Order: sequence, then C-alpha cells, then structure tokens
Amino acid sequence: MKQFKHEVIFCVVNSGFSESAMEAAREYGARGGTVFRARGTANLEAEKFLNILIQPEKEIVMILVDSSIKDDILHALYRAVGLNTPGQGIAFSLPVDQVVGISAPEEEKSE
Repeated sequence: MKQFKHEVIFCVVNSGFSESAMEAAREYGARGGTVFRARGTANLEAEKFLNILIQPEKEIVMILVDSSIKDDILHALYRAVGLNTPGQGIAFSLPVDQVVGISAPEEEKSE
C-alpha cells in the first residue's frame, strides 16, 4: 500500500446534477468519481429551515482527490451545484489514510 495524502469528497445533489458536479471538480484537477443513487429523508421542518423544497431523489458523487486540491474543488462544487442552485447540493470531505489501486500523477508520466 502506498501512503498518499488524499481526501474523499462526497457531494450530495438532486438527481440529474452529478455530471455538473463532476465537470466542476474536473476543472480543478479531479480525475474521476463514482456516482451513487440515493434517496433523501429530510422532513418538513428541514425544508422550512433551509427555505427550499427538498427533492427526495439524490445522487452522491464520491471523488478521491489529493489533499492539495480539495479546497478548490469544494469551492467549485459550491458554486456549480450548491444549495442556491437547482442542484441544491452539499459537499464535505473526509481524510483518507491509505490508497491502493491508483498511481500518483508523477508515476503515470514516467511509465
């Protein structure tokens, strides 16, 4: 196993907005992601608090990124598919301790 400094970004958006999220992330260096279909469980109180209608069908975009580009990607996701957009998305990141199955960009260039 290789030790990398990575973060995993999860972006939860209304159904149909996962590609918009990935486009925004790719502009800042993301290489790809995985999309999961999901169903939201927000209640009426949450809708009133956020002052938005919450669509139950969701997509979750999971993106593994180098820690150095995480903040730029989170900001890009906020602008492209954040709560004030039709995507009504939220995004957050978690640290990743170890990664297998991918190579660092420097290794790809030398192969």
